[in-house]
Amino acid sequence: MGELTVEPVFVAIDGGGSKTDAYAVAPDGRVLAAAHAGGSSPQIIGLDDAVAVIDDLIDGLLAQLSLRRADRVNAYLSGLDLPEEIDAFRRAVSTKRWLPARADEFVAENDTFALLRAGTDERNAVAVVCGTGMNTVGVTERGDVVRFPALGTISGDWGGGWSLGESALWHAVRAADGRGPESTLVESIPAMFGVADLDAVVRGLHFGSIDPNSLSRLAPAVLAASREGDGIAAGLVDRQADEIVSCAVAALRRLDLLGVDAPVVLGGGVVASGDARLLDRVQAGLAVRAPRGRMRLVVDPPVLGALLLTLESAGCDAEAVERVGADFGGRRDAWAAAS
Repeated sequence: MGELTVEPVFVAIDGGGSKTDAYAVAPDGRVLAAAHAGGSSPQIIGLDDAVAVIDDLIDGLLAQLSLRRADRVNAYLSGLDLPEEIDAFRRAVSTKRWLPARADEFVAENDTFALLRAGTDERNAVAVVCGTGMNTVGVTERGDVVRFPALGTISGDWGGGWSLGESALWHAVRAADGRGPESTLVESIPAMFGVADLDAVVRGLHFGSIDPNSLSRLAPAVLAASREGDGIAAGLVDRQADEIVSCAVAALRRLDLLGVDAPVVLGGGVVASGDARLLDRVQAGLAVRAPRGRMRLVVDPPVLGALLLTLESAGCDAEAVERVGADFGGRRDAWAAAS
């Protein structure tokens, strides 16, 4: 099949623990094609499977445009936290046919950078993602960057859908067997998994019929139980809010930005739910611990940040950057349905 266009085509990808979004965009900011898939975090599904997700998405985008290779690919993925993980991912895709001709035209980085750009273009800023897991990144106009390993409890982390789900299950089991206070989570957690009771959940996780990664699906149940007055769930929501504040404040402190007006960008499925208790507590915590930090909630899909970074790294003009925001905004309902 012959190529139908000779203009450069850039691919932008945002991949998290539960979903991955990919867009092809022209240098003038026009969105040309889109593709969506499940999660692509190498830490959750493994490097080979993560590469397979990205490979299929890019091949699908290029097939829509009758192309074999992209002129630039910027991939921002959850699970690319350490330099070794980024290097391993780059090696794993080094023979793919879609890879741009020049090494500097392929960017692989953590998805928190895409969230940061989706929320602000300010040079002094911090972003905290709270989705399946949690991560934090901060930057300054001096070029300083701060980030955390984000490897779970072994690197001091707690929070995100998986942690909320695991903790909710812990409390629910203890409520059911009498070791802990009562909670409506005893009924809502089995319902989320479509099983009869908590014993079936525990056995399913133990024997492998329930994927442990699916614990992140319980986050909406925790938020709902909190809104309905469940004390255990409310405590977990408060703990999540406090952890978001702690991450943001630590990043601001390490970058010497506590005395500077700087946005604190929040995104990911847990915070994007708009839960009032969660967000109000984050706002109150920042007001006390980082009063010059301005909370900014990203309601746009974070892949918008990946698109903006892709165009900017390609040297496209401000008009193109503005256009992709407007064009992408018009596709938001379709994105939500596909996700």
